[in-house]
Amino acid sequence: MKWDIIHRTRYTYASPVKNSFNEARLQPFSNGEQTVETFALNVLPATRVSQYHDFYSNIVHHFEVVDPHSSLLIESRLRVATHPPAALSTTATPWPLARVGEALKDTRSYEFLETSRYVEMTPEAWRLALDAAIGLTDTWQAALAIMRYVHQRIEYVPNSTTVHTHMRGVLREGRGVCQDFAHVMIGLCRALKIPALYVSGYLATEKASATHAWTEVFIPTIGWRALDPTHDCQAGETYVKIAVGRDYADVPPITGTYKGTTDRSLEVEVKIKPAA
Repeated sequence: MKWDIIHRTRYTYASPVKNSFNEARLQPFSNGEQTVETFALNVLPATRVSQYHDFYSNIVHHFEVVDPHSSLLIESRLRVATHPPAALSTTATPWPLARVGEALKDTRSYEFLETSRYVEMTPEAWRLALDAAIGLTDTWQAALAIMRYVHQRIEYVPNSTTVHTHMRGVLREGRGVCQDFAHVMIGLCRALKIPALYVSGYLATEKASATHAWTEVFIPTIGWRALDPTHDCQAGETYVKIAVGRDYADVPPITGTYKGTTDRSLEVEVKIKPAA
């Protein structure tokens, strides 16, 4: 499938601000599941934009707006082709859970097994993970069970959390949005020593076009597999991956600092449609 995606972010300030330094993680990368055909990033006020790859190989655009300005517009336009991921049966048992540590020595997975800003390894997380995967001896089956458990335990409630909500708050309140589902699943997987990372991206559905968050888990002999606990499914052709990290803190679409008023408004608009 091919998708045309517009992602527009606008900051409006109550009084002019200056010395705005920003980073944008809005450009997806091409891999086996997606091919980026075109990408353009526009910034107003107009300024020079440079790019680099961060520690997790995400594409990061950096720009500065030094002069006073009352608004800042960041707009990306993307065309991407998505491909069906290789099928992995929900009954497959590719690697024993008890031996998952043996297969991780030669992989870059250590940072996806530890506590991070919004995910922590606690006795509660370990207990919940054991409850979710009780009786299972396979790594893939345990990951699927954790996904189902999180989907059932957490209620999806729009605007019930913020981007800075920790997984322990989500577990305490029992509700959240897609990034909260991802953080809780990541925490439970890591508690069982299953490497798990955070994915930011887009999800195109019949009802809405939106940014989305899901997880990837590392399965020995298979590799990284994408699972969406919000919808209790494996990611498919309607998913476009932008960036990956330990949790949301590594992959926000826009980050930055500036000098001036804190009285500002933010508007974010995402439009996704099948490419002609």
